[in-house]
Amino acid sequence: MHDHARTDEAREVERGHYDPYQLDPSHVLEPPTSFGEIMRKTGPGMVLAASIVGSGELILTTTLGARVGYAMMWLIILSCLIKAVVQSFLGRYTIAMAEAGLDAVNRIPGPRFRVGWVVWAWAAMAFMSLFQITGMFIGVSQTMNTIVTSIPVTAWVIVFLVLALALLLGGAYSRIEKLAMIKVGVFTLVTLMSAILLLSSPDFHAAELAQGFTFQIPDAGLAIAVAVFGITGVGAAELYIYTYWCVEKGYARYTGPREDSEAWRRRARGWVRVMNFDVIGSTIIYAIATVAFYLLGAGILNKMGLVPDGKEMIATLTHIYTQTFGEWAKWLFYLGAIVILFGTIIAATAGHSRMFADFMRLQGTFDKSDFKARSRWRDIFIVVLVVIPVIFYFIFGQAPVKMVVWGAVAQAMMLPVISFATVYLIHRHLPPELKAPPWLTGLLWLCAIVITGFVVPSLLTELKKLF
Repeated sequence: MHDHARTDEAREVERGHYDPYQLDPSHVLEPPTSFGEIMRKTGPGMVLAASIVGSGELILTTTLGARVGYAMMWLIILSCLIKAVVQSFLGRYTIAMAEAGLDAVNRIPGPRFRVGWVVWAWAAMAFMSLFQITGMFIGVSQTMNTIVTSIPVTAWVIVFLVLALALLLGGAYSRIEKLAMIKVGVFTLVTLMSAILLLSSPDFHAAELAQGFTFQIPDAGLAIAVAVFGITGVGAAELYIYTYWCVEKGYARYTGPREDSEAWRRRARGWVRVMNFDVIGSTIIYAIATVAFYLLGAGILNKMGLVPDGKEMIATLTHIYTQTFGEWAKWLFYLGAIVILFGTIIAATAGHSRMFADFMRLQGTFDKSDFKARSRWRDIFIVVLVVIPVIFYFIFGQAPVKMVVWGAVAQAMMLPVISFATVYLIHRHLPPELKAPPWLTGLLWLCAIVITGFVVPSLLTELKKLF
């Protein structure tokens, strides 16, 4: 199919004239082979990066660096890299089986009430992640209040609620992808430049950075370390959401309905290769951004004795720019904070709304082939998922760091579940012709074990402190 035909197809999907979740033999497309063509077909990872490079990086990662200095650089890097392996295998499964996240994990054996226990666990985690969205609403509103002091934070929260609804309602994948590219590009580049300036300053000493690779966890930073591990890199929520973006980008439709033919196997392997390029590209982007934020928190805020919190969060965070670029850079930070936090609200809500619509389908509310009903439920949940965080703001007030931590810990608790669920799906349901090489499957096992080995003991240690 020619490029102009593919452009027409994208418009038809945007208008809701056909269902991107249904396989149609007429949509089959041979996978690209050249690097340039492959990169033009990437995109889901960029949308994911837009939801990743947000509260976790700007708020939690810098806060962790501010509290413990460089000591946990190893965890930041591990968090970014290890979960990308799970992400890649979930993408492989989605292309082969044409099943997005909830359909896939609904196959996991165990207790069921209408749907499987993993689906219910996801729903609980997704609800808790709304506290993260609340933290982002507060952060972006605090930023605007700093710029326009005559308008209170509460008024800005309402303004951003209305703006989010205007951008999200009725929007299909292509709109979200465009917004994501703008968001990720703007703030990541500026933050990277700031981190480079920090590393080149006379106050920076390589010996201090070396402390970050001693694989120790300071007791003072354990709780927030678990939260950071939960949402830096690909969080548990994003691992689920990525499968939906792969479907809406077209990877499964381009592969076509599964059949016992060499043509299908060639297409499937080809689109898996494209998806892996997508995963690698997005991993590089958010890993660089995450490390940059941590460096700024450890190298600037920690040495100043400042920890972002409460109503002073934005004022404290501005130092990560002003201490490297100069006092004028606080305006650059304000612009970046608005773009990154509000952009994350958009990307995360877009993903969650699709999953909650699918959750309603699994409850028997509508048929899988009814795309109009799916779109209607998606828009209903867009409203719900934007309004609930605003309600949380009115209930809990301005405590953005704590709210992000609550949501992040819930994601951390879900990581072992989704990791071993992926292992199960790959071994029990992935078509044999799309099995990964043994060394790569072994790496998936290793990642699942390491994730579980860090999260479970760390959470138990924190729980013991409460009782």
